[in-house]
Amino acid sequence: MPVKIGFAKLGNIGSAPLIEFLLDERAEREDINVRVVSSGAKMNVEEATEVAEKLLEFKPDLAIVVSPNASLPGPEKAREILNKAGIPVLVVSDVPAKKAVKKLEEGGFGYLIVEGDPMIGARREFLDPIEMALFNAEVIKVLAGSGAFNILFTEIDKVIEALKKGEKPQLPKKIIDSEAAAEAAEFQNPYAKAKAQAAYEVAKKVAEMNVQACFVIKDWQKYTALAAASHELIREAAKLIDEAREIEKTSDSVVRHPHYDDGKILSKRHLIEKPR
Repeated sequence: MPVKIGFAKLGNIGSAPLIEFLLDERAEREDINVRVVSSGAKMNVEEATEVAEKLLEFKPDLAIVVSPNASLPGPEKAREILNKAGIPVLVVSDVPAKKAVKKLEEGGFGYLIVEGDPMIGARREFLDPIEMALFNAEVIKVLAGSGAFNILFTEIDKVIEALKKGEKPQLPKKIIDSEAAAEAAEFQNPYAKAKAQAAYEVAKKVAEMNVQACFVIKDWQKYTALAAASHELIREAAKLIDEAREIEKTSDSVVRHPHYDDGKILSKRHLIEKPR
């Protein structure tokens, strides 16, 4: 029987839009079934409760709660409901979730905290639907090209493999910094690795700037300018990822890890080469 994986998405972070697709990039895996329940942009307790209860109808073998700031009451409520049902729960979140690490560990939850997944410049004077979409596109490129997404799918796949064997899974407990991400990206060229690590560090700085713009600075002209600056900066980070990727292409050394139908992670380094 395929392993059932349920995603509860509350609000949005850069890791959220594609996380389930990282597990089945060609829609051919036979060893998993996936369901996603989302509350959209909101993530208060009421919405989180509805999402978790709806996800329980799927009877997942593993629940993954994806949200900004896992220490907030909404995400906390969702994982408590899922945990009480006896389901292993993995939390995927951003830097503010570090405040909840001790509580997560005491509750038996796994966690993958992505430091380079920055808060958006959510000020009405600056942010509209198009700016929101562009920001997330740049963040996704940084997380994909820096190696952070490599860690997400490989760690989740380890849990899936344990469940397939009927074993109790060891849920990951990791804070993904720039060094860990760059190592996971498996760059051969050190300049490519340096550019990707720089991009990830830039994304962390973007988060700091937007915390200031959204919560600290009160002068609307100043916070609007700072939010705009942060969005320009994430665009530059995405350019660094493009440069890193192009360096690897030049030497025909882009690493690829496609999934086989049974969930096995394959590997190849050269473009004209079969994955093994």
